[in-house]
Amino acid sequence: MSEVQQAAAAQSAEPILVISHLAKKFGSFQALKDVNLAVRAGEVLGLIGPNGSGKTTCINVVTGLYRPDGGKIEYRGHAIGRQRPDELARLGVNRTFQVPKPFKSLTVRQNVEVAARYGGADLGRADVQELLEFLELDQRAEHSAAELTSAQQKMLDLARALATRPKLLCVDELGAGLNPEELSQVATRLRQLAGSGLALLVVEHLMDFVDQVTDRLIVLSAGKDIFSGLLAEAAQDPQVVEVFLGTADGH
Repeated sequence: MSEVQQAAAAQSAEPILVISHLAKKFGSFQALKDVNLAVRAGEVLGLIGPNGSGKTTCINVVTGLYRPDGGKIEYRGHAIGRQRPDELARLGVNRTFQVPKPFKSLTVRQNVEVAARYGGADLGRADVQELLEFLELDQRAEHSAAELTSAQQKMLDLARALATRPKLLCVDELGAGLNPEELSQVATRLRQLAGSGLALLVVEHLMDFVDQVTDRLIVLSAGKDIFSGLLAEAAQDPQVVEVFLGTADGH
C-alpha cells in the first residue's frame, strides 16, 4: 500500500482515540478546559501550543498519570480515564517522556525486556533484538543504560514503550535536545511506525520536526483546542498566530 493509500485508509477508519471536552484541574488552576481531538490508526497527530497550554497534561491524562475532572476519553470505542498506566499499557496505550528515566543499573536489553513483561507483551529475544536494531540500539544492548547518551536514552525510552506493543503511542517532546541528523532519523522512525498502523499523538515544539512527522495537528491555548488542520494552515490562522506571537499581525 502506498503512502497516499495509507493516509486515505487512516482518514476513513474509525478513530482509535476520541477525546471530548476533556478537563483537568490542579487546585484552582484549570490546566485543561475543553480539549477535543481524534486519532486514527496509522495517523500521526501533532499537539502543539505555547508553554502552559496543556499539551503534556493532556497526554498525562490519556495515559493514566492523571485522572480527568471532566469530559470523556474513548479508546477503541470504550471509555477510559480511570485506569492506571499499567492497565492502559496492557490495553495498548503507552507513552514516552520528556525526560527518560530508564533503569540505569540494567542493560539496554534488560530495560526493554522488563517493559515487555510489564506491558504483558509476548516478546521473544528475537523480537527484542529486532526492536533494538530498529532504533539503532543493538550495538549498545549489553551496556548499562547509564552509559547511553541523552539521545540514546530517548531511543531507549521509545523502545520500552514499543516493547508493550501499543496501538496508541503518545510521544512527549522526543525531539528536544537532538541534533538535526538525529531529528531526521527519529522522524523517519515515527513515520515508519505510523506506516505499520500505529496511532501516534505527538507533543512537540520544534516546528520543522512537526512538519516532517505529523499528518495534521491540534493547537492548544490555555487548555482549549483552538485549531485543527495542517501546519501550513495553522501558520495562516489569525488566532494561532496571536497565541504564538502575541498579536495577529505578529507585533
